[in-house]
Amino acid sequence: MSGKPVTSVDVARKAGVSQSAVSRYFTPGASVSKKMAEKIKVAADELGYRPNVLARAMITGKSRIIGLVVYYLENQFYPEAVEKLSIALQENGYHVLLFMASNTIGNVEPVVQTILDYRVDGIVLMSVSMSSTLADRCRDLNIPVMLFNRDQPREDMRAVISDNVAGGRIAAQMLLEGKPLRVAHLAGFEGASTQQEREEGFRAGLAEAGVPLYARAVGNYHYKEAAEATRELFNVPQPPDALFVSDDHMAFAALDVIRHELGLKVPQDVAVVGFDDVTQASWPSFNLSTVRQRLNTMVSACVDELIGAIENDDHPVRKVRIEPVAIHRGTTRP
Repeated sequence: MSGKPVTSVDVARKAGVSQSAVSRYFTPGASVSKKMAEKIKVAADELGYRPNVLARAMITGKSRIIGLVVYYLENQFYPEAVEKLSIALQENGYHVLLFMASNTIGNVEPVVQTILDYRVDGIVLMSVSMSSTLADRCRDLNIPVMLFNRDQPREDMRAVISDNVAGGRIAAQMLLEGKPLRVAHLAGFEGASTQQEREEGFRAGLAEAGVPLYARAVGNYHYKEAAEATRELFNVPQPPDALFVSDDHMAFAALDVIRHELGLKVPQDVAVVGFDDVTQASWPSFNLSTVRQRLNTMVSACVDELIGAIENDDHPVRKVRIEPVAIHRGTTRP
């Protein structure tokens, strides 16, 4: 083609079809006949043609790009969630631009502002929150925002989350089955709705059984901080004999300290329950009893709600709560 970029006109001419047919062939959701599709595919492959996504976005006003903001990938739950969500969106003709941010609203704002410059069709905030001002701006621009594994009080913000209060109650029941004397809680980031709700459910479950919370420390959802918080909890004359940790990532830190620094036996000396059920929780070295977030169900709901909002202005705003599940392994007493 004399060094010039191959265009849809070139493909249409070679395939012997109209340019609009070529456009439909490369537009997700549009349809062309099987015979015509084969002609276009052969011509495009021979010419090395790929559609200009950005140019098409300028024409249609739709980029088919989703901006995904993640707080951090240290916790094993999030790389898996990013992978599953990206694949699910791709299967529906959308693609993901990944951005990193911290867990405070002030640091999320400039990231979301940058995302808007890419003319995304939607935004997913994974375990981060956004200000009311920026939420209003996205609404005015008709860009749906989905909170994933996080919630905010605003009723006009979409969210897909586990029922964390129910999950906290499940964790309490799992520990109470072993008849503990001193129950402790290792909390995550206290500004997160996930932490607040999980602790609410956990405390409620203990209270209903007439069991007080013996001790509490904060690990902020980070391994090192969780390890230090565990030392704080157990460096007392009578350490806890049951521990609920607000996510598996911190629970791994707690188990490492309990077993390898303190020389305590799990679950004989202390029972431990986590939250998430990441892949590593089932590894023999941890064998962690935990509360499972049903990630596949959460991803499916997120994709359905987000694409529904993108493609239908009348799509209702919903907060979808997915029931978690108790997973009994080797760190709890039967």
